[in-house]
Amino acid sequence: MDFGDTLWTVLGAGLVLLMLVDVFRTLLYPHGSGPLGRAIMRGFWLVSRKLRGRGTFIAAPLAMAAVIGAWASLAAIGWALLYLPHLTNGFVYGAGVPLRADFAEALYISLVTLSTVGFGDIVAAHPVLRLVVALQAVTGFGLLTATVTWILQTFPALNRRRALAHQLNLFREAAGPAGLLALHPGHAAGLLESIAGNVASVSIDLLAFHETYYFREIEQRGSLPATVAYAQELAAQAQRNENAELQFAGRMLHAALDGLAEVLRGKFGHAGTTSADVFDSYELHHRHMRRKDPGAE
Repeated sequence: MDFGDTLWTVLGAGLVLLMLVDVFRTLLYPHGSGPLGRAIMRGFWLVSRKLRGRGTFIAAPLAMAAVIGAWASLAAIGWALLYLPHLTNGFVYGAGVPLRADFAEALYISLVTLSTVGFGDIVAAHPVLRLVVALQAVTGFGLLTATVTWILQTFPALNRRRALAHQLNLFREAAGPAGLLALHPGHAAGLLESIAGNVASVSIDLLAFHETYYFREIEQRGSLPATVAYAQELAAQAQRNENAELQFAGRMLHAALDGLAEVLRGKFGHAGTTSADVFDSYELHHRHMRRKDPGAE
């Protein structure tokens, strides 16, 4: 191969490697996210913050679709560049298929192989090329299943976050202005421990499924950014109570909320020296302002 062919081969291999690394870090690496996927998700997020109306709530799903499209494009273009230096001598063409040696032809071969359609009109002849084509087909099938898995694992994490917001709203509505004082201390302690466990689950979800952070809620009732401050109020109220069991539950909830604030601060760049400051920033970025307590003026 001459210098030009070597350049295309190196560039193609680099694009394929970038795709594989991004998919690995997004789907398989614990508490990680690929650099390309993270940049796309954050780009859509920044644009959506400047928009108004219900259209802002589809930014995150569109960003996920863009990430999947970027993975497929990197794979298709990368392998096309690997095939390009070997057109047409490295392939066998079917009857009536014109012999072409341009990028469009290489991209066609790459797309047919990546999608595992395999028309058979153009077949690799060289043993190394045959191995590369087979590897791309396997990668294409793996990419398809990986993207489906990515989508399916995202929505349970979102549902856990929404469930926590609903739980806090139900607690606030049922308890009223009295808060924890409206409940028996033992019952209140059990509810706070349950909330603390759910807060910890949300923190883990944000670490493991980075993309879920960028989903905005249409209904305020299911918005954790608008509700998490109430959890802080409950924790503070419990720690001031004379009941030892309730104090312990309050400390648990306080620790869980501090852990959530640390994730928001370290992973998503929310500023604030205290957890309350971080939650104020979280609330502001998601545009759902907290509700007033029932009976408040």
